[in-house]
Amino acid sequence: MKSLVRALKNMDKPLFFVTMLLFLFGLLNIVSASSQTAVLKYHSTLYSYFYRQLATIALGLIVSTFIIKTPTKSYKLMGPFFYIVVFFTSLAVSFSSFGADYSGNNNWINIKGFTFQPSEFAKIVMVVCVALLIEKYTTKLSSPKVEPRDKYTMIGKILITGLLFPGIIFMQKDLGTMIIITSIFMVLFLTSTVPWEYKFRSLGLCAILGVIMFMMYASKGSVLSGAQSSRFNFFDPCSRYEEGGYQICNGFIAINSGGIFGNGIGNSKQISYIPESHTDSVFAIIAEQYGLILTTLIFIAYAFILKRILNISMNSESIKGRYICLGIATYIFLHILVNLGGLFGVMPLTGVPLPFLSYGGSFTIALICSLAIVQRIAVENKLTKKK
Repeated sequence: MKSLVRALKNMDKPLFFVTMLLFLFGLLNIVSASSQTAVLKYHSTLYSYFYRQLATIALGLIVSTFIIKTPTKSYKLMGPFFYIVVFFTSLAVSFSSFGADYSGNNNWINIKGFTFQPSEFAKIVMVVCVALLIEKYTTKLSSPKVEPRDKYTMIGKILITGLLFPGIIFMQKDLGTMIIITSIFMVLFLTSTVPWEYKFRSLGLCAILGVIMFMMYASKGSVLSGAQSSRFNFFDPCSRYEEGGYQICNGFIAINSGGIFGNGIGNSKQISYIPESHTDSVFAIIAEQYGLILTTLIFIAYAFILKRILNISMNSESIKGRYICLGIATYIFLHILVNLGGLFGVMPLTGVPLPFLSYGGSFTIALICSLAIVQRIAVENKLTKKK
């Protein structure tokens, strides 16, 4: 109990309050954003998704209390353990009857109505384990005394740890998650102490293997489902309304109709025409109901959160803490970029949730856990300075 109290006292309070404020706003907005789906599609109550998301956030906060009081030095054992657990769980999704297909993505586990997505937790354990390896090999990789062969062995371990999950997720046809987790690893790898000569050679080899794997998989049939292929039809979506552009087009209409001040809470007209209005396209409903002023404040809050996490990264006393925070900041940023990029029609709409605002159990818990890890690193930074 004392360790928890000390951790809460030394955590980054501005980051905590802003993230909780966004979670609260997202929770309240889900009531209106999910109303059509809850009442008309599933014949449930107006607040059904609200209560589910509330329970998810509560569970995430309970788990985060354990994370924030657990020293990061224990990650040397816990990181590989959870990596193995998530890895075999992900394999179970692909090769067992527990796997479930959702919107063309075969990366869900469904056990008697209880569903969750292991790939969301893969992002966190990958970041932690790659950061641990970077810390472990930093001195040796930068030392001229270490043989190139030994350096390639170390780099190989980092590459396997970072790219194993993207390979599995690719087979599960979850394009958005694969892009995000691969990009997170690329940021960590390119900013690591691995000499650039080794970086270029390693990435070149990975690119060749990736192309071979893609061609082998494509030769057995379509890589993407029909629903996923239609999402690449994002250029001028309103002129291709019936060919996959309806979701983005209706999102455009919702955002434009919101104007500066919005149409008011519960006054969304496009909610009847936007699929996944409480998940993938929740920003369009927010823009329509609250307008430009509030959505601008959301962007400011995002920028503030990312800056605080990067500050914690730069102030970290440990190499692993520095790279874990960098990976988590990249993780949050990429979710924002891919979600809004798809909604604004500058990239394919891949079904990636928007941090703090989208409804979703697995993603919300993973996000809260990642923020708790950042807070633990912030706590250790402050305790080290006090000493």
